[in-house]
Amino acid sequence: MKNKRPFSKDILIIEDIGAECERIVTGIRENVLHRLHRIGGVIGISGGIDSSVSMALAAKALGTENLLGIMLPEQDSSGDSARFAQKLADKFGVKAITENITGALKGFGCYIRRDEAVKKVLPEYDPDHYKMKIGISNSGLYTNLPPLFSLTIVDSKSNQQSKRLPPNELRQIEAASNFKQRCRMSMLYYHAERLHYAVIGTPNKHEIEQGFFVKNGDGGSDIMPIAHLYKTQVYQLAHYLGIPNEIIERTPTSDTYSAEQTQEEFFFQLPFQQMDLLWYAFKNGYDPQEVGIVMDRTADEIEKVFGGFERKIKTTEYLRMPPLSF
Repeated sequence: MKNKRPFSKDILIIEDIGAECERIVTGIRENVLHRLHRIGGVIGISGGIDSSVSMALAAKALGTENLLGIMLPEQDSSGDSARFAQKLADKFGVKAITENITGALKGFGCYIRRDEAVKKVLPEYDPDHYKMKIGISNSGLYTNLPPLFSLTIVDSKSNQQSKRLPPNELRQIEAASNFKQRCRMSMLYYHAERLHYAVIGTPNKHEIEQGFFVKNGDGGSDIMPIAHLYKTQVYQLAHYLGIPNEIIERTPTSDTYSAEQTQEEFFFQLPFQQMDLLWYAFKNGYDPQEVGIVMDRTADEIEKVFGGFERKIKTTEYLRMPPLSF
């Protein structure tokens, strides 16, 4: 690649954040109003950094009077999510409503189906006395070993038990939990259709390209304003846009399972600051030796991380595919 910038830890800094924000704002406005032919937007807000930045940009693009923020909690949701989401809406003057989806999820059998699989692995699990989560080991990150998933249950005294999660139970837990994202998507489209609004999606670049989303769930929307941004770049925009510090300083979580869990332990295996740099290097064809020097890793370790990225892209390709027709 000609004229490629030397790899450095500063390579993802946006030089003109104001110009980038204005470019996104213009894109939202033009696409929602003139391509999608809608008069406003609906966005799910969770108190996380991605939905916060997406909401702030959409508010600038469409006007606060033409944007509806929707909080979509369920019985496993953190109470902090609703508090931060409301604080965000108040800060930007966006109307926010709450749609609790616990009843719908019980109707789908979400919790029962999930707990059935959990009890096959850890029979002592009782949802009234334990919280649960699944996680992915990062022990094979710099090796050729495939990722290993584990199930963890936590009692009221914070005592934990963990066990390797077999493929069948892993798939059942994930399939049951995915009702949450698909139910939220349905609720967003209900409000979007009644208001003649577009659904504003919130995934960032990593989530789309690595497959950290649910097909026809949080991957379902009409427009994705920050899908081209690395996580560190989302934070750069957050500071510029005036997102509340509590949200900026909050550790990114999945907020999917009843036990607290970071996105790193659930899926990415790396802190997002390192993930961004390694993913950028991988996507732009940087030499592992050059990357290793900057990241304080050997070229062999970087090559193995790149190999893991390739596997992730391949195994999650299905999620990004549109419906097939003949």
